[in-house]
Amino acid sequence: MQDVDGRVLEAPGLVVADRFAGKVAVVTGASRGIGRAIAARLAAEGASVVITARKEDELAAAAAELPEERVRTVAGRAQDPHHRRDAIAAAVAAFGRLDVLVNNAGINPVYGPLLGLDHEAARKVLDVNLLGTLGWVQEACAAGLGAHDSAAILNLSSVTGTVPSPGIGWYGVSKAAVSHLTRTLAAELGPRVRVNALAPAVVRTQFARALYEGREAEVAAQYPMGRLGVPEDVAAAAAFLCSPEAGWISGQVLDLDGGLLAAGGVA
Repeated sequence: MQDVDGRVLEAPGLVVADRFAGKVAVVTGASRGIGRAIAARLAAEGASVVITARKEDELAAAAAELPEERVRTVAGRAQDPHHRRDAIAAAVAAFGRLDVLVNNAGINPVYGPLLGLDHEAARKVLDVNLLGTLGWVQEACAAGLGAHDSAAILNLSSVTGTVPSPGIGWYGVSKAAVSHLTRTLAAELGPRVRVNALAPAVVRTQFARALYEGREAEVAAQYPMGRLGVPEDVAAAAAFLCSPEAGWISGQVLDLDGGLLAAGGVA
């Protein structure tokens, strides 16, 4: 696995061989960055995975890193109900079941103060980040998620949903909603399905590049751990929360921020 600048990275944490043996996962927004790292981690621990994203060529490149017999790709837009249906159906058709859903797909086309927010763009953010997340959950549950033991849903929130973040306030609003959606779904879907979320701070991905490019040392200095996150940091936490080892954890939003919030920082 490589980071956004092409540097080879090692996955933090111990890869637990076969922790997901026989399990089937759908990971959205998995052609690069955090989603790609999560799919790779689940596959390394034995899962069969269906990965989704908008661009077929990027999906094919991501799939080439995974075991050929245990990966399928479905290209489309996360906010498209037909795409969601096709991806979930592909998982069941190829592998016979569905155990894990990782809602990683998200967008942030809006920058600047909220007083200047374009409402049409704002609706698009909510359509993908919030309603898209709910739509994936609805489709997965309708297709049988929860029919087998240890079913789990993991949503990607953000520390911007906890503290105001200059320039990306509306993205933070959408992620605050994802965090509350996570808690509500956990209450509604238990005991058959656990629902949790991860809330990363700045992770070195193309998606977040505008937040650190050209000033990474300055940004990293705000973090008690002395560095920005990498996708594999998120993937390690995702694998735990989706695994049976987290069997009594539901309705939680775990900050992955290198100590940033504890130190009084903002994303």
